[in-house]
Parts: sequence; C-alpha cells; structure tokens
Amino acid sequence: MRRRLALAALLAALLLAGCGQKGPLYLPDDEQAAERFGSPAPSDAANSEDES
Repeated sequence: MRRRLALAALLAALLLAGCGQKGPLYLPDDEQAAERFGSPAPSDAANSEDES
C-alpha cells in the first residue's frame, strides 16, 4: 500500500512538472497578443448571424 501511494505521488509530481508555461505567468497586453497571434478570425456563429 505504501509503495502504491509513493508511486502515485511520484507520477502526479511528474505530470504536474511537465505542464504549463515555463517562466513567469502574466497576462499579455492586447497589443502584445495581437502582434504574437494576429487578429482573431471571425467565428462561424458571427458569420451566420450576419447573413440572416
């Protein structure tokens, strides 16, 4: 039982260590996001409402 708990804790630690952004977490300014990702593409829902 103790071995199973240790294995589960090790597995959880490895999974948590491998996800997420490396470095400091922050919310980019809208200008920075636009430069990096470009302008957002129009969604299909917005297009279908305009056509009605």
